[in-house]
Amino acid sequence: MRKTFLGVVADLLFPRRCPICDRAVSPFGSLVCEDCRRKPVYIKAPYCMKCGKQLSEEAEYCADCTNRRHLYDAGRAVFAYRSISDSIYRFKYKGRREYGDYYAQCMAESLGRFIAECRPDALVPVPIHRSKKNSRGYNQAQVIAAGLGRLLQIPVDDRLIRRVRRTKPMKDLSAAERQNNLKKAFKICRNDVKLNTIIIVDDIYTTGSTIDAMSYELRRAGVKHIYYVALAIGRGL
Repeated sequence: MRKTFLGVVADLLFPRRCPICDRAVSPFGSLVCEDCRRKPVYIKAPYCMKCGKQLSEEAEYCADCTNRRHLYDAGRAVFAYRSISDSIYRFKYKGRREYGDYYAQCMAESLGRFIAECRPDALVPVPIHRSKKNSRGYNQAQVIAAGLGRLLQIPVDDRLIRRVRRTKPMKDLSAAERQNNLKKAFKICRNDVKLNTIIIVDDIYTTGSTIDAMSYELRRAGVKHIYYVALAIGRGL
């Protein structure tokens, strides 16, 4: 009760910002403004059965997954990236860590069934290099994973794999450049990995290069089944 009381006091003194409009949330106590709730575009069927990208027609796979072999088993995302890109930018670069509660709730509601069917031993957030974490103050994927884990009662393992090399920003790189950029970027932190099935958690999925690079190391360590979930998914290259 004391924790709840302190939380209410904190919200009164420092009102929670809406993840969509960035104004004080209305009504008070909500995670998102009522008027903003329907603005982000949800991914709906038909979607790619591999990566989860939105498809415009009845098809099994998107162009990316048709032309490229991914190292993970399957994945899903909640929103179309462009519909929530401004929100994610503030979350990552403007200190809006509080958005993570809303993101986790959206993922639990939209992807809960998929996650349950995967039967994961743990959620594994995509790690960021320590220099970026020091600059931002937190790892955005770890914030989302922590909230999602609490809601779905799934352990979060943020010490299984780490990013050992600082990579270039992926936004303006081609698919081949992204793959080269991520070579030897990740390293398993434990000699004895006992996890059989994991779900990688990230904020954005575009081409899958990051998920594939992590999956390569995780499979070498003995993880048999690898899935991913993301808050938003882009169109790819």
